[in-house]
Amino acid sequence: MTSTAPELRGRRAESARLDHVVAGVRSGTGQVLIVRGEAGIGKSALLEYLVGRAEGCRVARASGVESEMELPFAGLHQLCLPLLDLSDRLPGPQRAALEVAFGLSGGGPPDRFLIGAATLSLLSAASDREPLLCVVDDAQWLDQASVQTLTFVGRRLFADRIGVVFSLREPVTGPEWRGFPELPIGGLADEYAGSLLDSVVPGRLDGHVRDRIVAETRGNPLALMELPRGLTAAQLAGGFERPDARPLASQIEQNFARRVQALPPDTQRLLLTAAAEPVGDVPLLVRALMLLDVPMSTAAPAEKAGLIDIAARVRFRHPLVRSATYRAADPVDRRAVHRALAEAIDPEHDPDRRAWHRAQAADGPDEAVAAELVSSADRAQRRGGMAASSAFLQRATELTPDPATRAIRALSAAQASLAAGAFETALRLLNTAEHGPVNGLHQARVNLMRAQLTFASGHSLEAPPLLLDAARRLEPLDLALARDTYLDALAAAQFAGRFGQDTGITYVARAAKAVPRLEQPRKRDLLYDAVTTLFADGFPAVVAPARTAMSAFSAENGTTDPEDLTWMWLSAVLAVNLWDEESWDLLTARHLRIARELGDLNQLPLVLHHRVMLALYAGELANASALLAESRTIHDATGAGLAAYGEICLAAWRGRPDAASLIATSLEDSSSRGEGGAVTFAHMTNALLWNGLTQYPVALQAGLEATAYPTELGAANWALPELIEAAARVGRPEAADEAYDRLREQAVASGSNWGLGVLARATGLRATGGAAETAYQEAVERLSRTRMRMDLARTHLVYGEWLRREGRRQDARGQLRMAYKLFSAAGAGAFAERAGRELAATGEVLDERRTADSSGRDSLTAQEAHIADLAGAGLTNAEIGAQMFLSQHTVEWHLRKVFAKLGITSRKQLRH
Repeated sequence: MTSTAPELRGRRAESARLDHVVAGVRSGTGQVLIVRGEAGIGKSALLEYLVGRAEGCRVARASGVESEMELPFAGLHQLCLPLLDLSDRLPGPQRAALEVAFGLSGGGPPDRFLIGAATLSLLSAASDREPLLCVVDDAQWLDQASVQTLTFVGRRLFADRIGVVFSLREPVTGPEWRGFPELPIGGLADEYAGSLLDSVVPGRLDGHVRDRIVAETRGNPLALMELPRGLTAAQLAGGFERPDARPLASQIEQNFARRVQALPPDTQRLLLTAAAEPVGDVPLLVRALMLLDVPMSTAAPAEKAGLIDIAARVRFRHPLVRSATYRAADPVDRRAVHRALAEAIDPEHDPDRRAWHRAQAADGPDEAVAAELVSSADRAQRRGGMAASSAFLQRATELTPDPATRAIRALSAAQASLAAGAFETALRLLNTAEHGPVNGLHQARVNLMRAQLTFASGHSLEAPPLLLDAARRLEPLDLALARDTYLDALAAAQFAGRFGQDTGITYVARAAKAVPRLEQPRKRDLLYDAVTTLFADGFPAVVAPARTAMSAFSAENGTTDPEDLTWMWLSAVLAVNLWDEESWDLLTARHLRIARELGDLNQLPLVLHHRVMLALYAGELANASALLAESRTIHDATGAGLAAYGEICLAAWRGRPDAASLIATSLEDSSSRGEGGAVTFAHMTNALLWNGLTQYPVALQAGLEATAYPTELGAANWALPELIEAAARVGRPEAADEAYDRLREQAVASGSNWGLGVLARATGLRATGGAAETAYQEAVERLSRTRMRMDLARTHLVYGEWLRREGRRQDARGQLRMAYKLFSAAGAGAFAERAGRELAATGEVLDERRTADSSGRDSLTAQEAHIADLAGAGLTNAEIGAQMFLSQHTVEWHLRKVFAKLGITSRKQLRH
């Protein structure tokens, strides 16, 4: 095969790895690779080799630029710009999100997850015509929004003719890069390093000096080529002095700086102007140079020196030439070129870049420039660029002359920094925000921001008192914001649970309950009333206000207030505590639909957790597994997520051998983080696991731990029946007296078939004779009306066990057979084995053939099962890809595997 790839000395293994990437892309196997190494080690040269080898592939390129790191989606725009003619092939929401992100249209801030899906769809569409290779150099300088989007895409390349190759300067930091295949680039072997050095040093080089240079540069190609330049023959003959205190990149940069400073003054200014404007736009450079009275002809010495190339675009020989030029320049000269660039940019076409250059040109406070930056921050935030918004607002704060306005802008900048995850920056800005002639409301907002920052940065034990104090300060100033802050404080107190000490959930709830009502209540104020009542007044009092709140949030009125969406998960929490599975299903289904439509990644993990738990108790373990896979996808893409609630509960229901260790790890992690609710949940799943495995003494202890803190919402409810069953089985029913009273109070007050059915089962476990049988029969009757198949199966199981011990083997078989069938169909292995042993003890010979799940579905992975469900429901591959954030090619690939595993040949057969 002919190739335009350059010959690279000493890079045979690295070249072979890159050849493998190209071969994989051509064969339809998605490829991702990180080429990493120190500055000057040859990463860019290897990328040029890769591009040269990509014959028959379409190549899309982008480069990270340090000065553009604050401009959201700048790197992504570079990469995707040549492909935007295919945007009409994207689903409507994806196309709209991408257009807003690139500033092609207006709109609300698009979610980055939706932008990631849009980018994946766009690249997939491009690869339909020919294999696509995306090459991203200097990825360490990409803006954060582009990094998150491109790594999101990289994690979803399976059956795609797409390759994405990044070059990253070491050290590689940030969770986004974790888990990708890497190609580490080290220095050249001495043989090749010496040969390269000989090629760039004119004349004879002293052998000892040659060996020393090779050793000190550690085979770094750029250092070998650049460091000797500018040194005299005497220096090369007599020794190579290297300042050991400086890292290698600084030496190379200093050498470039010396070479730049040796050029004529106008050439230096031209290089500085090009370095200050990293877009590489030649007409823009020409206009700025005209304003600086620098002719373009002055570029010739720099081009002759091999420092810059000006053709269709401006390209520096190496990023270190750019940084060396800029850093070595006098600050006055820097401001002058930024001023010229700002004047040369059309304010209608690119107002944000113009504002940024004007800000860099300012030598003191300037309200006009600061106001422009505030407008740019607003535009960046609408495009989803919180990091850029933060950067614009930070600089606006610095340039604001009025102290009061400066404090207000500093608070806005802190809020943007918090949203971008820059906690240290937010804290520094808060210190600025609280110093200034501002009013009490501003100071109260500063206190609230400090409390929110404390909670967001993981200091969960410190957050409840800070949020409570902020809420109290806001009460006389902004009652609506104060009530929202009380809800935040309640959430933080619930999060901390037993670790909250003096600001426990009951204390916070009573303080919140005493707050005056709004004259015009909002929908979330109904939740406020219900949650404060639950924790301040106890269970019976919460039923009526909880039902009112749930009804309001489940109503389909065609509109959803985005702020209401933030609180929808609380309505689902209320449904769980009322043992109301119908409302739980309705609320979470609506919440999930809206969150997916909006692409809201803050909400999706919360509602997916609820849907997982609903699926588990409904006996839909395969569906729960698929939802967990989706949740992991979100976590991998963003780092957002919850404790491993669903993972450990699924493992407990399945009775997996590693479930105990998973629960132990979760328990340890939750305790170390101070998450009381997660600790209770871990104890509950432990009780569930050991009840299934018939290790009742262990289950009893876990149940006692899980019910010790009644205010740790949600999990305590499910722990009550676990404790009651374990206590009955070890002959210590009195150990569960308090739990039984609590369960009875909740079930009777709620009046739901789920709650009353579980209560009847618990009553049967504690009763004898006819009373026990009556209770079991009531439990079966009530639970049969619900979708909670696991509670129904457990009722058949304990009823059958009781009948067998009463000597009624024939009656027992019917109950145990039903339990065995339900557990087996769901995949609840430990409980199925327990039912099977009891059934065998009645004298029945078990049919080892599959009972309900004979379709082969259990051979599918969680993702395959989810795709099969969606395809069977009639969704197209494009619709499935949009919902699951996969490319159409990957959906097709999964469906081929599904067909093979299930022994079918068409989508029509999937539903069956």
